[in-house]
Amino acid sequence: MSGGTWAKKIFWVLLGAIFLFWRAASAEPWEDKAALLGFLAGVPHSRRGLNWGAGAPVCGGGGWTGVTCAADGSRVVALRLPGIGFNGPIPPNTLGRLSALQILSLRSNGLSGPFPADLARLGSLVELHLQVNSFSGPLPSFDLATWRNLTVLDLSFNSFSGPVPGSLSNLTSLAALNLSNNSFSGAVPDLHLPHLQFLNLSDNHLNGTIPQSLRRFAASGSFAGNDGLAAPPSPAPAPAPASPSPSPAPAPLPSSRAKRNLGESAILGIVVGGCAAAFALLALLILLCCGKGKGKGKGDEEGAAAAKAKGGTKKKGAAAARRGSPEKTVSGSQDEKNRLVFFDGCNFVFDLEDLLRASAEVLGKGTFGTAYKAVLEDAATVVVKRLKEVGVGRKEFEQQMEMVGTIKHENVAELRAYYYSKDEKLIVSDFYSQGSVSCLLHAKRGEDRTPLDWETRLKIAVGAARGITRIHAENNGKFIHGNVKSSNVFVNANRYGLISDTGLASLMNPMVVSRAAGYRAPEVVDTRKASQASDVYSFGVLLLELLTGKSPIQVIGGGRGGDEVVHLVRWVQSVVREEWTAEVFDLELMRYPNIEEEMVEMLQIAMTCVVRMPEQRPKMAEVVRMIEDVRRFDSGNRPSVEAGSESSTPV
Repeated sequence: MSGGTWAKKIFWVLLGAIFLFWRAASAEPWEDKAALLGFLAGVPHSRRGLNWGAGAPVCGGGGWTGVTCAADGSRVVALRLPGIGFNGPIPPNTLGRLSALQILSLRSNGLSGPFPADLARLGSLVELHLQVNSFSGPLPSFDLATWRNLTVLDLSFNSFSGPVPGSLSNLTSLAALNLSNNSFSGAVPDLHLPHLQFLNLSDNHLNGTIPQSLRRFAASGSFAGNDGLAAPPSPAPAPAPASPSPSPAPAPLPSSRAKRNLGESAILGIVVGGCAAAFALLALLILLCCGKGKGKGKGDEEGAAAAKAKGGTKKKGAAAARRGSPEKTVSGSQDEKNRLVFFDGCNFVFDLEDLLRASAEVLGKGTFGTAYKAVLEDAATVVVKRLKEVGVGRKEFEQQMEMVGTIKHENVAELRAYYYSKDEKLIVSDFYSQGSVSCLLHAKRGEDRTPLDWETRLKIAVGAARGITRIHAENNGKFIHGNVKSSNVFVNANRYGLISDTGLASLMNPMVVSRAAGYRAPEVVDTRKASQASDVYSFGVLLLELLTGKSPIQVIGGGRGGDEVVHLVRWVQSVVREEWTAEVFDLELMRYPNIEEEMVEMLQIAMTCVVRMPEQRPKMAEVVRMIEDVRRFDSGNRPSVEAGSESSTPV
């Protein structure tokens, strides 16, 4: 063989090696790129600025719009193209070639035609979002077992028809299934999906009864709007006159389970009865103390009756209390001035005895005391909190209460009155019937409950942020809340959040162990030394709670190593680091279309609030502006799955 021939071979080998090296170095997913260009060429779209081009890199240099690549740039792993204006059917042999694709979102377009069977080839798919399009026809009977990794399937707001395929049971990893607002008909199949946490088959034409495997989902939410669908039959009543079983299953509970439930009921009865007895005992002691040496009891009672008959507000205002208004003392010592002190603007007509005689219900035990719902004789309802472990004297307590009582804002729960004595400290505030955000988020998950929708969560976030901003403006911009958490945030009549328990942290004994450790900033050791920056951190945790639906601290039962404590902030940070951001969001939010971008923006705001260094956190006023920027959308242009959803107009 001549030297020239060898030289040519060496040349071509080196050239091929250089080409392979260049291709590996550029890590351009050539096959995926061709599939995407074929899809784009076959589907018209109305959005300008889509930077897909044969000469532009898919992954490097900023990448193509909506495309996410693997860390080494070798494959496309996510495709998110919401609201691009795509029209017509998905062309075959295009997207189905993206064999490494894990997330596909084509929601809010004008895609039509039958379900794209090409997608069944995507064996790595984890999430599929095709909601708010114009797909029609029945779902195909292809082998859905190909999607063994699929956890989220959202086909809502389309025109699919025919039966809901029973082959969905092959999707054994499925955690969220949304087929709402289509035209599916026939019976609901018996789907055995062990990991399913969210189901929505509402607003179709389904009939028959709900199968046993799906009865753990609320009929009012998951199956609403199907006129032909009947609720599951109620269990037959027991022949003996016994209390009904709490379980919907007709089979009787095992004896060990029954004994355990009886024990829990007995314990609950003891707790409630004990609280009621304590209140009654306290009332009796106060009445006995008031009776000693009180020669004007009859006159006092007549005066009180006259005041009520005239509609006067008894003892309104802290200033009136200090001027020696005819309030009844609750101690034998006149020097202690143990009075129920009302703030200006409070229209309640009652005294401490009325309060103690009121029908009381335990609302919950918090970090700083126990809260009671008290219904007075005139049907007025208030919340009374009995504070425990107060670590300051009367003067400091009254000064703090006076400062809190001056805060008037629609997103701050107003303090109505307080009471201070050596043995008892009470604060009185308004009652909010919808309960705390903690209850709205976490109570009875997976049972018959109405999920907290995204619009309300946004309102809660912006309302609470405005309230904390107002609190921080008090005392020349130096005031703090000190105990921001979801159980201290309530919802007003317009579904906006408002913050309660303002300023109590600085009054408490520093030895009190905080039950809100999951909200506490890392630099805070003594809860009395919280700062506005630590309030921002706690608010960031609240935002994460609204986004994830998870508690700030979760204890997971372990094996030999004991229970595992999972901190929400650390968990979210680890998930975001691994670029699995979609994994953090609450599955109950999957029913709401077109909110992914807003949730990601809110997540970014939360992450800026929970940074470790206090000086790097934004001020609450900045947080309010950031959250309000998230609400740029026009809610009227978005289809809603909740009839009669609230307007997004700020308070």
